[in-house]
Amino acid sequence: MMHRVDRRRAAGVFTWGVAVLVWLVAVPAQAQDAKAVVAAATKAMGVTNLTSVVFRGSAAEGNFGQSRRISFGLASTSIRNYQRAIDFTAPASHATGEALPPAPRGGAEPQLFDYTETVTAATPGWAQQLQIWGTPWGFLKGAASAPTVTLKSRTVEGVAYRLLEWSPAQKSPSGKPYRVIGYINAQDLVERVETWVEHPLMGDLNVLFTYSDYRDVGGLQVPLRLSQKLAGMETFVVAITQARANPPILAEFMPAVSPAPAAAPTAAPAPTPALPPVGSERLADGVYRITGGYVSLAVEFKDHVIVLEGGESEARGLAVIAETKRLFPSKRIKYVVNTHPHFDHALGLPPFVAEGITVITDDNSKFWVGAAMSEPRTLAADVLAKSGKKPKVEGVIDVRVLKDDTRTLELHHVEGLQHSDAMLIGYLPGERILFTADFNPPRPGQPMSPSLVTLVENLERLKLDVDRHVTVHAPVPDRPLTRADLDEWVKGAR
Repeated sequence: MMHRVDRRRAAGVFTWGVAVLVWLVAVPAQAQDAKAVVAAATKAMGVTNLTSVVFRGSAAEGNFGQSRRISFGLASTSIRNYQRAIDFTAPASHATGEALPPAPRGGAEPQLFDYTETVTAATPGWAQQLQIWGTPWGFLKGAASAPTVTLKSRTVEGVAYRLLEWSPAQKSPSGKPYRVIGYINAQDLVERVETWVEHPLMGDLNVLFTYSDYRDVGGLQVPLRLSQKLAGMETFVVAITQARANPPILAEFMPAVSPAPAAAPTAAPAPTPALPPVGSERLADGVYRITGGYVSLAVEFKDHVIVLEGGESEARGLAVIAETKRLFPSKRIKYVVNTHPHFDHALGLPPFVAEGITVITDDNSKFWVGAAMSEPRTLAADVLAKSGKKPKVEGVIDVRVLKDDTRTLELHHVEGLQHSDAMLIGYLPGERILFTADFNPPRPGQPMSPSLVTLVENLERLKLDVDRHVTVHAPVPDRPLTRADLDEWVKGAR
């Protein structure tokens, strides 16, 4: 480019001048086009004078992060008499219904419970505010009031869309603005709304709402089907049977809410709950039970340490790492064993990855765990985002034996478990110590759970000689369990 300017100075200056003129004109034109698309969609969907909406129907919520197969096949909680009211002026949302969880195979029949979800202007978290601004009407309301809206075109599955993008006043923990994108079809209807939220395991988690089968209800365009996908998995769906715009007495459908506070460039972070004090208990030479949250096990080898169970949160993962380093200050943590990939047992893994520690998980979850922590992390300000590290993940198919001349640790896949198809248990044959997660002892007077029956069957199949049983969820009173405890439960079950 510099050579061209030198040889054709006059033409170059002219070309540059035209480019500047086009750029100066194009930016306002694009902004004007975006505003025109917002206005056209607002009119077509009957949102111009909309201040509130109430809709009813049936819904279903998938157990994202808690399913038997972590990456697909979500079990659903059905929600009868689902009703949701949204006040765009507050802003606030209130949903109610009667929820029925899925029936566990071989377990007790589930019981109905009251479903309720309330979001107000004071509710922290963009993920929660999406219940308002992720709706087709809320998206247009937000776009109309946003300082900047951009317009692009995109074809998805053969359908041409105009894409409107704006950012809320609320900022992500990293300080980066959130992005919310609406897909406007040829009829000026909002078919999709897409955004990203920070997730402690999955980084920048994609959230996609889709809206279909629109009907005119008193001048308001209402989609009869609403769907939400997280990371490509459908996690919430609503079939709408009734809707009403601007109900005269909104208080009948939702609790009173406080007026919205003045918008701030950056939302104040929610206070972090205080963690129980971390403690450790020596079970054998070089084997410690770490307490104060989800229980972990730190096992010493000749030149390294292995931690079983990273914990239920980033804070817990950091605490387990710190306690392990205190117990074994001269040895590195080589592995952290993920008992299974349910979120409450995997959210403590990112701090280990940030330290370069290899994750061992069941082979059924190896790809998913690695992919989850490999996603971009631009919205979170957590330790993994700051480290820039990528996960190192190894899988266990049936059994893996980790040993040196000082100790042996066996990791076994649990067969036939309905709770998770990616469950590992740890066993120290020299110490006869068993380590498990989510095989909880029965409550007094209650039968043994199907999961615990499956555990006992696996112990018999593997011929594991157990003396002490350490559980991730500590029993009450807190103590390592014994083989006698297991035998007593089995006797009661049989």
